[in-house]
Amino acid sequence: MVRGQVRQIRPRVHRLTVLSTIESPLETRIVRSGIERLRLNDDNEHILANPGAIWAMSKMIETARSSVQTWECDQMGHMNVQFYMAKEAEGMATLASALGLRTRSEVNAHAVLVPREQHIRFHRELRPGAPFIVQGGVLQAKSEGVVLYQEMNNAATPSLSATFVTYAEWSDLEYRTGLPLPVVAVSKSTAFSIELPAHGAARGLELVPPRPAPLLSEAQDMGLITTFQGCVQDEHCDRYGYMHTRCYMGRVSDAIPNLIAHTTGRDRSTPDVGGAALEYRFLYRTQARAGDLLMIKSGLKSVGAKTYVWCHWLFDAESGQCFATAEAVAVSLDLRERKAIEIPPALRSRLEGLIVPDISI
Repeated sequence: MVRGQVRQIRPRVHRLTVLSTIESPLETRIVRSGIERLRLNDDNEHILANPGAIWAMSKMIETARSSVQTWECDQMGHMNVQFYMAKEAEGMATLASALGLRTRSEVNAHAVLVPREQHIRFHRELRPGAPFIVQGGVLQAKSEGVVLYQEMNNAATPSLSATFVTYAEWSDLEYRTGLPLPVVAVSKSTAFSIELPAHGAARGLELVPPRPAPLLSEAQDMGLITTFQGCVQDEHCDRYGYMHTRCYMGRVSDAIPNLIAHTTGRDRSTPDVGGAALEYRFLYRTQARAGDLLMIKSGLKSVGAKTYVWCHWLFDAESGQCFATAEAVAVSLDLRERKAIEIPPALRSRLEGLIVPDISI
């Protein structure tokens, strides 16, 4: 394809569509061709929101083991959020292999397991040199897709560092449209079925049904802040030319200093005060590809005593289509004490004036 030509995008036949709400926001029926989505259990509850509604617990398997490299750490002195996602992706490959969904299956079926939605909690920071272990299992598997759980622990302490819940689909390699999960994968998943532990469930975010995909023009009309603009690099993409999941998080992380500068007038070069993410939710709507122009628009959703909730919308700057939407809970961090600090009253007052009504994932 010649650069500058409009790429023809085949519509995703398995796109998320919220059709009706019953009783409460967490009991929303998400339908595809008349079939309830995998993200709902049999009681119509959001699978990520109800730890008690999932299968019986069995032992998790080890999915990754490594250590934190200096180059993976940011100016806060801890591993950057995008590399947590990179480790999660490595672990997901192990789980995919256990389900019979690795390279040979990908080639034969012309398909690959693709994350569609993720919920992440960061429990304790990992500093340079820290060894870690990732373990995981299957929360649910049906023909519509699979819900995976992984947790990362410091291998030396041991202490919980992060938890990840991923809803993924078996998807066409070229267009990334959803395909039925192979029967063999559904069958094998029973050996790895686990229950979502309480520490893996949402805490600071409500896992309500997502809004329809926004357009760039809508973000501009709402006055959202441009926090990142750049190009999707080849090295940020997989062997099929689609941007790695970790790089969605990485670009949002790159955007945060611009967000802080705009809202507080500070930068992150100060030695005493930094920031840390506590929780994220990502919804991947259209896959970004190498060469696409990426723009992030951000807005403040709410302010607590110590926490902020931000929304980030990732767009194709040329077409205006949405690549992904995300919500994040973050805190200011005392870099000497390594503790969250309260938001000063003057700053709180300023931030409250910047809250964007009705912004959401």
